[in-house]
Amino acid sequence: MSDDLGQGWQRPDPRMLLVYPVKELGRFLPVVIGVLVAGTASGGPGTWLQLLGIGVPIALGVLRYLTTSYRIAQGRVELRRGLLNRHVLSTPLDRVRTVDVTAPPVHRLLGLTSVRIGTGTASSDEDDHLDLDGLPAERARRLRADLLTAGTDSEEQAATAVLDLDPAWVRYAPLTSSGLVLAAGVLGLTSQVVDSLGGLRVDARNLHDGAGAWSLWVAVPLGLLGLVVMVALLSIGGYVVTNWGFRLTHTGPGRGGAWQLRRGLLTTRETTIDDERLRGVVVGEPIGLRLAGAARASAIVTGLDRRESGSAVLVPPAPRAVVERVAGEVLRTAAPLTAPLTRHGPRARNRRFTRALGPALLIATAALVLTALADLPLWVPVLAAVGLPVAVLLAVDRAAALGHALVEDHFVVRSGSLVRRREALEVDAVIGWNLRATWFQRRADLTSLVATTAGGRQAVSALDVPEDAAVAVALAATPDLLAPFLAGPPD
Repeated sequence: MSDDLGQGWQRPDPRMLLVYPVKELGRFLPVVIGVLVAGTASGGPGTWLQLLGIGVPIALGVLRYLTTSYRIAQGRVELRRGLLNRHVLSTPLDRVRTVDVTAPPVHRLLGLTSVRIGTGTASSDEDDHLDLDGLPAERARRLRADLLTAGTDSEEQAATAVLDLDPAWVRYAPLTSSGLVLAAGVLGLTSQVVDSLGGLRVDARNLHDGAGAWSLWVAVPLGLLGLVVMVALLSIGGYVVTNWGFRLTHTGPGRGGAWQLRRGLLTTRETTIDDERLRGVVVGEPIGLRLAGAARASAIVTGLDRRESGSAVLVPPAPRAVVERVAGEVLRTAAPLTAPLTRHGPRARNRRFTRALGPALLIATAALVLTALADLPLWVPVLAAVGLPVAVLLAVDRAAALGHALVEDHFVVRSGSLVRRREALEVDAVIGWNLRATWFQRRADLTSLVATTAGGRQAVSALDVPEDAAVAVALAATPDLLAPFLAGPPD
């Protein structure tokens, strides 16, 4: 067991005296640059101003080190920081849900790590996160093991490798939406840099002369091709940076162990999830991955919400057979992932078509009317009409996806088309049921059956289920929870 448990207040490693000042300089970078420029323009006295501009952030970094301390004693983890505004965080050891060990590039250079303790708090404020920053790597790993086994007599078990990253899986990266997100960020950052430099001046005459040599039928496809290549390269880069060295292991026998995940190229991240807190699995199939026979998987962990989804990754985009194998090992049964699901019937299918075709018909009609009234080009209504068969295909796919089941003590649901999800939640993790129905659902005698839980997205929802079937599923899954609310026969 680590020496940290049961000791008094401890400060971060002294090497953090090199990290905290650099972080503060980064936070005050615009101010520091302004002070340096002002000092240079003012001549001799400006030297003191420059020294002050650099010295203040450095002093704040040193103060941050001197006023930060933590201890693990009397069954609690406590962290205190701040000088004028004293901030103390404390949580019982039995509330620890996950432990993340991360090592950004500067930390790795110095042999340090940062330990984030997940406790299931609902706060989104960074100041309310229990982060023990500046621990030596080996000490952080021992502390992680102790935090997740505190109060037990279990000894450290050998880790069994469950999954290692196959470099060939990088081919799936362009089939996700991450590339589009990164491309949007790059374009936004580029536009801000260009604006800050006074904008980009373009000679309209040269642009016109140059455009004359290009055909529209050549320029547009080349532009789209360039965009596709950029998105693909950014997706591949993001996949490699995030998942390099991906390794999933399991320690301990049966439900008494823990799952450990390690990944990251520039910033190494190690996550440990206790078996007792892992209550289900989500298999995601964005349409690109689904067409390529691939998927990805994440865990439903009690006390871990969607803001910390990176801590719940089980399998990055990979072949579907790999995803199902790993998810089956996590659930200790493959049945919830492969069992046939109960369909939701024709009324649910009709709602899929209504919701998909309604907007498409509205857009096509508006385009046709505007073309007649405003003399728009003919390609406008033609392009709008293309949306109709696309909407039909989308409705068919969404209707085929709908399903639910109770399989080996798991509540299983599936829905979606562009992003299809199959969720398997342990029945024991259900803390409540909600039956939600809009006005349109009530007209069709349908409802959305929502199983609330303390992990993941906080709910697993079966959409557009016949009301009688929804009540029957909830009652079969948790009879003790639902029976008191059902009206019995009169005496």
